[in-house]
Amino acid sequence: MKTKIEVVQTLLDALPFIKKFHNEKIVIKYGGSAQTSEDLKSQFAQDIVLLHTVGMKPIIVHGGGKSITNLLNDLGVDTHFIDGQRVTTKEVMRIAEMVLSGEINKEIVSLLNAHGTKAVGISGKDANFLEAIPKDFENFGYTGVIQHVNPEIVENIIEDGFVPVVAPIATASKVGHPGFNINADLVASQVAIALGARKVLFLTDTPGVLDKEMNLLTNLDITQTEALKKDGTISGGMVPKVDACIEALRGGVKKAHIIDGRVEHAMLLEILTSEGVGTCIEL
Repeated sequence: MKTKIEVVQTLLDALPFIKKFHNEKIVIKYGGSAQTSEDLKSQFAQDIVLLHTVGMKPIIVHGGGKSITNLLNDLGVDTHFIDGQRVTTKEVMRIAEMVLSGEINKEIVSLLNAHGTKAVGISGKDANFLEAIPKDFENFGYTGVIQHVNPEIVENIIEDGFVPVVAPIATASKVGHPGFNINADLVASQVAIALGARKVLFLTDTPGVLDKEMNLLTNLDITQTEALKKDGTISGGMVPKVDACIEALRGGVKKAHIIDGRVEHAMLLEILTSEGVGTCIEL
């Protein structure tokens, strides 16, 4: 009986957050270990199903850098990075689109469907959802930056009761252009802004933003975050994530969260508990 009461108490503790975020859009950038561990994949799907079932509107933007690199290596295609972003040649672009829009996107959709929610996978090319231009063609090739988001297709998917799953490939205005490979963190930020999302969550392979003593910083504002970047506390792969958070907040998203995707049910802990997990960044 005690265990049953504890279960009920847990549900009651979550109730205020279920009410608060009912009917709200929440963008989740899905990547890192959470995307490669079979157990974490299953838990991620369960979390999305629960959020969707209680009336929230999750939108998933996924990465796939490790899978792209593995296939490029298997095929003997050279790949390298500048400041944490992949240089995308025409050959790399073909493989990146195949992995992201094909293999990974459809795997996530199938996983969600199997766990009991309806999901639809798209890339940024579908209905010109994401329109992009080159980041710096001379140095980065077909790596792009988003110029415009056309939210209608995703809004229609949500309205029809499905969970959208977005691959970070964008279209170009030029006919016959292969399109652009886009950093998934930045896609999540732009999608959250365009759709008027309440929150954006970034699943990572770290506990969140850490100070110089490697302690977790649970709450930051934009000014504090910029200062931590300036003094080198935030560096490396965390920089594009906090930049994406700041971009989302300045675009009207209320809160941005960087959480550890290796923690079981990290999304539920962040969204449905008062303590949360990881780092929350606000204006």
